[in-house]
Amino acid sequence: MRMSAAEYRAGSAKPAKPRKYRNQPTMVDGIRFASKKEARMYVYLKALEREGEIVDLRLQPRYPLAVNGLHICTYVPDFDYFAGDRIVSEDVKGVKTPEFILKAKLFHAIYEREVQIV
Repeated sequence: MRMSAAEYRAGSAKPAKPRKYRNQPTMVDGIRFASKKEARMYVYLKALEREGEIVDLRLQPRYPLAVNGLHICTYVPDFDYFAGDRIVSEDVKGVKTPEFILKAKLFHAIYEREVQIV
């Protein structure tokens, strides 16, 4: 029995599998966040910024991680902001992956500050 191309495509369509960590992308203020939890944190930080408790909120700043002049990778936390006279980098995590743990350690060694995990 022969099958047309349209029949083949219709029969071979795979159902969407669930996301690995069950996160649900969410839009807030026209910005796409990887998860609902990250979107809620953004709303909270924007409120703190409006109240003057934090300043210069930045989304997904990029930090090159290099050792002895060799670029290893780039770390991208979810948020950066100033709280008083110190800069805070925050990452919203449901699961601490081995890759994240390594990048957080490199970030700490190079930039001499901890990543705050939410």
